[in-house]
Amino acid sequence: MSEYDVNKNIKLGICPIGWRNDDIPSIGAENTFPQLLSDAALAGFKGVEMGGFFPCPDEINYERKLRHIEIAGQWFSSFIIRDGIEKAAADFEEHCKKLQTLGAHIATVSEQTYSIQQTSKNIFEDKPYFTDEEWEKVCAGLNKYGEIAKKYDVKVAYHHHLGTGIQTLAETKRLMDNTDPDKVGLVFDTGHAYVSEGDAMPMLNEFVDRVVHVHFKDVRKNKEDDSRKKGLSFQDSFMNDMFTVPGDGDIDFKPIFKTLADHHYTGWIMVEAEQDPKKHNPFEMALKAHQYMEDELFAPYQK
Repeated sequence: MSEYDVNKNIKLGICPIGWRNDDIPSIGAENTFPQLLSDAALAGFKGVEMGGFFPCPDEINYERKLRHIEIAGQWFSSFIIRDGIEKAAADFEEHCKKLQTLGAHIATVSEQTYSIQQTSKNIFEDKPYFTDEEWEKVCAGLNKYGEIAKKYDVKVAYHHHLGTGIQTLAETKRLMDNTDPDKVGLVFDTGHAYVSEGDAMPMLNEFVDRVVHVHFKDVRKNKEDDSRKKGLSFQDSFMNDMFTVPGDGDIDFKPIFKTLADHHYTGWIMVEAEQDPKKHNPFEMALKAHQYMEDELFAPYQK
């Protein structure tokens, strides 16, 4: 096997949530799709994930190719428990068709039945839980997604997420143990792992062989503590500045990056940080994140 090269195997991207928030459309409504692509390209990123405010596929492809930007993938809100496998799978296939037209290969999947992400509930204490029967349905449904995804050269990347039924290390392990590794991979999200478990590394160490996509989200620990104390919702927590870009918070990304490199991770690392763009200029934050990752994470691997 040839020597592993982080620069050839890992691509840096950034998510649009620093510019516009799909859950709260008023946040960043002044920021446009072309602006996002231009900011991302100028900051040095190679790709973005799809946002809810993106235009039709033809326009996306036109604008991204002008800037040499790829579409890495897109979030998919899954409702296997609520709608049943057949309906959910049909919706997922339409999602995969769209990804194919954009040259994207990652479907970031989250089972949103019972999710409290878009509610006023305490994100730290009121998460939902699935019954054994619901677990069986979710796992079977995700395996079905994996079969569909392969037809479109797409990977299912399951997102462990605060405020959902699959958030914790134990819940993620149950999911991984009961799904086919050839059909269902994992999005490793540093911010969600850190807030859920108190440390991001245990989640990565446990599932590094299943990771097919990565989100680098930093956490301001003092703001997390304040949000916990106040019992804030997910949306109110990020508006309280709980999240930020890598290098601007309290997560140590060096052992995380080393673990990925040591296991020859190949794919995207996407910067993702829900923030209020009026308080945190998204282009400035993109520049800060890219500089940090180049200087502190990639530089030690340069020959």
